[in-house]
Amino acid sequence: MRPVGNRGRPTSTLSNLLATHTTLSGSAVAHLQRVVAEWQLLADLSFADFLLWIPVTGGDLAGKFVCVAQSRPTTTATAHPEDMVGTVAAASQHAQLDRALQDSTLRREDQPRWHRGRSVRREVVPVRAPTSREDSGTGDVIAVLGRDTNLAAPRVPSTLEISYLAVASDLCQMVADGTFPTAAGRDEGRSSPRVGDGLVRISSTGRVLYASPNAASAFHRLGWSDELVGVDLATVVRDVADDAFEGTEAAEHVRGALAGTPSQRAELEGHGATAVLRALPLHPRGLPSGALVLVRDVTDVRRRDRALLSKDATIREIHHRVKNNLQTVAALLRLQARRTPHNEAQEALTESVRRVASIALVHEALAASVDEKVDIDEVLDRVLPMMNDLARPGARVAMSRQGEVGVLPAVMATPLVMVLTELVANALEHGFAERASGSVVIAAKRTAAVLEVEVRDDGRGLPETFSLERATGLGLQIVRTLVDSELDGSLSMRPAESEGTRAVLRVPLQHRGR
Repeated sequence: MRPVGNRGRPTSTLSNLLATHTTLSGSAVAHLQRVVAEWQLLADLSFADFLLWIPVTGGDLAGKFVCVAQSRPTTTATAHPEDMVGTVAAASQHAQLDRALQDSTLRREDQPRWHRGRSVRREVVPVRAPTSREDSGTGDVIAVLGRDTNLAAPRVPSTLEISYLAVASDLCQMVADGTFPTAAGRDEGRSSPRVGDGLVRISSTGRVLYASPNAASAFHRLGWSDELVGVDLATVVRDVADDAFEGTEAAEHVRGALAGTPSQRAELEGHGATAVLRALPLHPRGLPSGALVLVRDVTDVRRRDRALLSKDATIREIHHRVKNNLQTVAALLRLQARRTPHNEAQEALTESVRRVASIALVHEALAASVDEKVDIDEVLDRVLPMMNDLARPGARVAMSRQGEVGVLPAVMATPLVMVLTELVANALEHGFAERASGSVVIAAKRTAAVLEVEVRDDGRGLPETFSLERATGLGLQIVRTLVDSELDGSLSMRPAESEGTRAVLRVPLQHRGR
């Protein structure tokens, strides 16, 4: 075999390779994608590698076969450690692929051959595309699956191996028939059982012909203490379920697979254990041959899921209660400020109300978050209107926001909001103490590594002797502390180009060294 194009480039996707080498219709491409999505099951059952070969319809390779996808088994040693995607079929294999494409039959080489020092037995499986919207009926053969078995891998014939190969033979025939896989029966993949998790083969009457050791263990954990072989699996599924409706639904999935219904997936809980079942019909050449049921014990997975959900709900409830407590504190401070006759005390209490309210808004956002992250822009849009009272009475100061700070983790949200509100408060109190109008702008610019936020105003500007390091105001002291200790960032304050002040905050978003 020889590679196609420049092997130094990244491997193309299946869609790109099909678009490059074929003129297949969208439905045919979708069917091949479904085959590739399901063929790990075929590889594991067959103890073999699977290669997807497509006939090239144009260009220099017209009339040849190119490998566009590859799957290796997890149940035995691979026959192809090397990447086969993009290779052209050798002349000796081309004839076998072409015959499978023309007469639509499964073929096996009479004699194994040596491939890169390994004895490999090769079989070919034609891939027929369904024609109806329900993915049933017969269509054209659009590709060929190569099933390559590494004969050098030591395997002792056993009931498990014989059962696996029998199921694989039925499924491969269904691929050639165009009845597997189907769009209606595609597996979503989440916690989906695999061959090694547990396999049950049932007859056309629903009785268990074979159950792998892992499958038997899964049903034992669900509460079934007897042997599985010989019993009706739908009855077992219904009996072990704690919930009668859940058990009945899972049993119907098993019976539906016997009737030819595409792949069904169900989850069972019994005796404190949880298992996921997937039932696939086996109808090679359209003849009922029973069904394949894969089962996976997901008890520990579901226990962790529930623990995470409980922990997440608890954290959100804590944020909600913290927010309520902070709002209560803010209300008490506001009430105390109204009763205090001293102006300085009133101002100090009012500033405290604003700071507590800012923190409360962050916790309110966290209470609604599922991942401990906060949309800072949303919080700022709620905080800024609360700060209009800080300007001189009668002054009209317009506040606006440019750019987006974006979503940040909770550990950064509170200190960042506090820093920005203190900088805005500083601009309102000192920049417009003697002015009747003006503007304050929060401009954000974010890259993958750094967040830069500028708070600029067109007020009276900074005193000539101003130094951020020597500033004694409580607000700027809070800002310096939060920037240094919580945000690991830097802050600079300098006069604007025309008039006013520019405060520039830079915060690293990565490698914060917590």
